[in-house]
Amino acid sequence: MKLENMYQEIILDHYKRPHGKGLNEEFQAEVHHVNPTCGDEITLRVSGNEDGTISVSYDNQGCSISQASASIMFDQINNLNFEHGEGAVEHLVAMLQRAEDPNEDVLGDGIALVGVAQYPARVKCALLPWMAWKDAAIQAGMKKEK
Repeated sequence: MKLENMYQEIILDHYKRPHGKGLNEEFQAEVHHVNPTCGDEITLRVSGNEDGTISVSYDNQGCSISQASASIMFDQINNLNFEHGEGAVEHLVAMLQRAEDPNEDVLGDGIALVGVAQYPARVKCALLPWMAWKDAAIQAGMKKEK
């Protein structure tokens, strides 16, 4: 099986069977992000845990890339601290800008989004949930000042 086909299967699997979809009742911050180019939307909530990790919940609609990316984001950064989540966001951005090679240790199934870099209009679709997470975490005061 070609790598490209395997990546497409991963994206389709996350799209058809999203992980973690559904909003938690309790939260510290909520954001609603929209991609005006194609109409993708996500509402994302975060809450801090006693151990310094961040719980994520979301509801979204839109294209398969955006929805799959939210599921992947949930798997990769739910219940991790801000620094780990921010590192994953930064790595995804760099990967989609073709500035870094995909790192499965950082992105897990997110490496399947590498093909999106070939379609600049779709990059925003892939980034939408990750940027929403970062925005919500910062609004909730979870980013530690250096």
